[in-house]
Amino acid sequence: MLSASDDRAVVAEAAVPVGDQSAVRVENLSVTYRTTIDKRPTLKRTLIRLGRRERVVREIRAVRDMSFQVPHGTVLGVVGVNGAGKSTLMRTVAGILPPTQGRIVVHGRVSTLLALGVGFKNDLSGRDNVVLGGLAAGLTREQLAAKYREIAEFAELGDFMDAPMRTYSAGMYGRLAFSVAVNMEPDILLIDEALSVGDARFKRKSFEKMRELCSQARTILIVSHALQSIRELCSEVIWMHNGKLALRGEPSEVVEAYRQFLEVGESDIALDED
Repeated sequence: MLSASDDRAVVAEAAVPVGDQSAVRVENLSVTYRTTIDKRPTLKRTLIRLGRRERVVREIRAVRDMSFQVPHGTVLGVVGVNGAGKSTLMRTVAGILPPTQGRIVVHGRVSTLLALGVGFKNDLSGRDNVVLGGLAAGLTREQLAAKYREIAEFAELGDFMDAPMRTYSAGMYGRLAFSVAVNMEPDILLIDEALSVGDARFKRKSFEKMRELCSQARTILIVSHALQSIRELCSEVIWMHNGKLALRGEPSEVVEAYRQFLEVGESDIALDED
């Protein structure tokens, strides 16, 4: 459960103020989770409490006082070890999680690919899920009719588009989720660990689609451990560590600093792309 605070602000979509060139503005953002842990009591306390377990509340500070802006047209990569707070940051920017403190202001329509298949209804067909996703993104039925063919052709699922999604493999889920996210023409695209989906040929196709989107001056935020892709696609990179912003700069600079921190070589970076 997420803890609450009086000064938190949910992600807002707003008109761009005069002179404000940011697509995303993060101000003093903190996100804290509160979790409960069952603690097995000692024999003495078991007798006293009649066998009831003790519950310990633990706070996890996933994001800690982060502030940064993402100008329109920026492709921002986010790197960091597991548990650094990257996914929490992306979910907060997407409006899925509320900040505990601080605020995020977003200018434009957001499309998310934060976890493959999240938002899909397993009992509905791929076609029906595309329609629901498009309507949720604010598209009209006329716009959806034009977009559906592009999405279906890119996903390459053939007759499976009319099959329930519970019959899909993980790779098929990923291909449709990626296709929906990148073909909705968002102002801002958020991607978390979803650059490589499907087989080798589809991975290359997905990467080329990302390259195309990056060249269109769209605002894109990418979380990935694939450092070579981060270097190739991004115009800026931030490195998160223990919920904080450790470094921001040119892709080559930040990736090299992060690589040295991990004590890995170039060959190890290349292995991340498989």
